[in-house]
This record gives sequence, structure tokens and C-alpha cells, in this order.
Amino acid sequence: MRGRSVTVHYSGPDWSLRGLLFCLGVNAVGLVLAGMIVPGVQLGDWQSVVAGAALLALVNTLLKPLATIASCCLIVLSFGLFLLVVNAAMLAVTAWLSGQLGLNLEVDGFWSAVGGALVLSLVAIAANVLLGRVTAGGRVQRGR
Repeated sequence: MRGRSVTVHYSGPDWSLRGLLFCLGVNAVGLVLAGMIVPGVQLGDWQSVVAGAALLALVNTLLKPLATIASCCLIVLSFGLFLLVVNAAMLAVTAWLSGQLGLNLEVDGFWSAVGGALVLSLVAIAANVLLGRVTAGGRVQRGR
């Protein structure tokens, strides 16, 4: 009996200026939609949205890999659903940092953070699919 092999292709994050601006734009749109949809997520002026999106990208770059590794057993046991809790924690850290910096981005509690993280994740998925960055096989296209 022959087994099937699965090959995963991952080329890493897109560190080009275009990729970073894409990430910043997706985070900004996600934060605005989360502020409109989720009760408990408040945004102030557009400067807070842009700075909050940049902070979210920074938090996701620095802290999210550590949180994902630390909670890998819970992620596996929950079939990946615990990643939503990790994303909610990243949004809560971003809101805390925003408060420390005097920005007007607030998240009121755990469930508001979970709702905001869900909206941010859905916006990121939709943006990647609509802009053709993800193919049917789930591979990320570079340089399009």
C-alpha cells in the first residue's frame, strides 16, 4: 500500500513595500469594520486607525509567533479554533499599546476582542482572495 505525500510550499512573508502597504491597508479596513460591527470596539479619528493598523502589524509580527508556539497544543486540540483566541489577544495588546500612546482605539473585554479578531480575519481572507493573492490550492501568489 502506497501512502500519499503532501507538499507544503511556504515562501515566508512579503517584506516588499507593496506587501507592507497591503498589510497596513487590510488591517486599517479590518479595524474600521470591526469598529462598525462589533460592540465594544471603539475607534477615534483616522490617525488612530492608521496608527492602530501599524501597531497591529507590529504586534502580529513580533508577538503572534511566540503566542502561537506557546499555545500550539491548544491549537491542535481545538482544530485551529484557538487561533481566534490568539488573534483576540493580539488585538487586545494592540488596544492596550494604543491607550499607552494616547491613541483612540479601545477594546472592551474578551468577547469584543474575539469579535474584532474574527472581523479582522475575515477581512484578511477576503482581501487575499479578491486580490488574487491566494490560489485555489491555498498557495500565496507573489509578485502579482
